[in-house]
Amino acid sequence: MNAFRSLARAMLKGFFRDKMAFFFAVIFPLMFLVLFGGIFTDQGASKSEVIQIGAVPVLDDTPREVKASLAESLEITTSSDEKDAIEQVRKGDADAVISQRGDELVVRYSQADQVKAATVQGTFQAIVQSANIAVTGEAPRFSLSTDQVEDDSLKPIQYYTPGLMGWAIASGATFGAATNLVVWRKNGLLRRLRLAPIPTRSVVTARVAVSIAIAVVQAAIFLGVGVALFGLRLTGSWPMIVPLLVCGTLAFMAIGLLAGAIAKSEEAAVGIANFVVLPMAFLSGSFFPLDGAPGYVTAISKVLPLKHLNDGMLDTMVRGEGPAAALLPMAILLGFAIVVTAIASRLFRWDD
Repeated sequence: MNAFRSLARAMLKGFFRDKMAFFFAVIFPLMFLVLFGGIFTDQGASKSEVIQIGAVPVLDDTPREVKASLAESLEITTSSDEKDAIEQVRKGDADAVISQRGDELVVRYSQADQVKAATVQGTFQAIVQSANIAVTGEAPRFSLSTDQVEDDSLKPIQYYTPGLMGWAIASGATFGAATNLVVWRKNGLLRRLRLAPIPTRSVVTARVAVSIAIAVVQAAIFLGVGVALFGLRLTGSWPMIVPLLVCGTLAFMAIGLLAGAIAKSEEAAVGIANFVVLPMAFLSGSFFPLDGAPGYVTAISKVLPLKHLNDGMLDTMVRGEGPAAALLPMAILLGFAIVVTAIASRLFRWDD
């Protein structure tokens, strides 16, 4: 136990004294959280900028409550210069130009922004249908009711905090294990530890405990910054992120051990770890969702440990799922850790 405490204390001090390791494991991912929080926090709904040319009775004669509803999605300005208005739409300074010719509402838009184009067309299609109903005096047979499935208080930071935190944990565990193994082997520390009257299990347990402690610190910093600065609200069975990050740390430590076993220099270990972790962060949805990604990308993501770590934390922190939602990701992460550790142990060497 004394050997374990001494080794753990030395490893923990080494991590916090290594400015480069601390920067890439904590500060660098935290910069993305602050950046995304500043961009997306308290942002209003995006409005479509529409230029109205002359009188448009279909729009001007709508009831007051309808105009109030339209004001939430449309920002309408008037102009008498149709040619200039169309040029603004072409340049992207406006989203559409509307005018009316008799009973025909004319909407001109740019297809450069397909989302805005679809929004504008749908909005004015609904206005025309409403006007037709008002003229005929026939009440509509069908109605529409919409409601989001999440709590109204959810903010964008709820969704990207788990992914960025997962990336930070993956980086810290992978880089820490890879670089330490190479440095200890090069300076002969591994050989001295092997010859010292210290059980190998104490060395391994100390390294695992330090990596888990660092992951807990990372999670505490991320959650603290998110809650204090950007209104992060923890929902569901959020305490389950603790066993999740433990399993995630073991999985990414295994990757780091494999990288450290293969690499012959610290630079090579960092390069291998970077080559694995950074693309994995993109393919696992740490920075943006993969909803629109091609099928082969989503298929690849399902075999990546970071994807399951992110999904587990997202389910328990945001989606209101119970503790059972974390069990499958934890099992996958532990299985991955066992397999990769077995491979790394076959390639492991105490000295060069």
